[in-house]
Amino acid sequence: MANQQLRLNVRPLLAGLGSWVLVALVAGCQRADRLPERAEQRSQEVIRQQAEQGDAKAQYELGTVLVRGESGKPNYAEAAAWYRRAADQGHAPAQLALAELYEAGQGVPFDPAEAARWFRRAAEQGHPVAQYCLATLYVAGKGVPRDIDEAIRWYRRAAEQGDAQAQYILGARYRDGDGLAPDPVEAWKWLSLAAAQDAPEAARARDELKRRLSREQLDEAQRRVKAFVPTKAWTAN
Repeated sequence: MANQQLRLNVRPLLAGLGSWVLVALVAGCQRADRLPERAEQRSQEVIRQQAEQGDAKAQYELGTVLVRGESGKPNYAEAAAWYRRAADQGHAPAQLALAELYEAGQGVPFDPAEAARWFRRAAEQGHPVAQYCLATLYVAGKGVPRDIDEAIRWYRRAAEQGDAQAQYILGARYRDGDGLAPDPVEAWKWLSLAAAQDAPEAARARDELKRRLSREQLDEAQRRVKAFVPTKAWTAN
């Protein structure tokens, strides 16, 4: 239901926009498909007790229990309330999770602007998935003004942290000269890095691009891949 709701809401935005809008929305923050991970396997009674005492990590974990429906059916409205309490304390994963609920209209009204606000708060803390999601909103002009330069800036920040989907998008944009100066060497680097994380679309794009590179270009691209070291802008809290 979440994915159907999200697709219905974003479909009008696709009219008249480039194919990269579709790539971003379909590939991306249907990381609203992405269920948050349980940080620890503790009893729900303990989690709820700690959440009620104001512990942001427990509030996030309780929201996750409710989203996952571990006691029955998912309860998105209550999950959103707990995510908000943690998000207000600056807990980046809770900010991301709350943004995803606003983007999907689950447990809260469908509100792209509010989704963007919470994605941004998590992204500014360095959360790579939030950075990727915020970029997709800038591509589509969904909840924020359409701004490809700003989208690429956030894709790059996520890609530099090792986010495979952001690496794929960045590589394809370098390949196509879409928002960036064409650079097949840099394109192959990013596509290769994404492909190494079991991203089949990136692997296909990398292999197709390889046939168009000179020996010198391929050597340089491979050197850049070997030299790549992900940044560590965010650690789980």
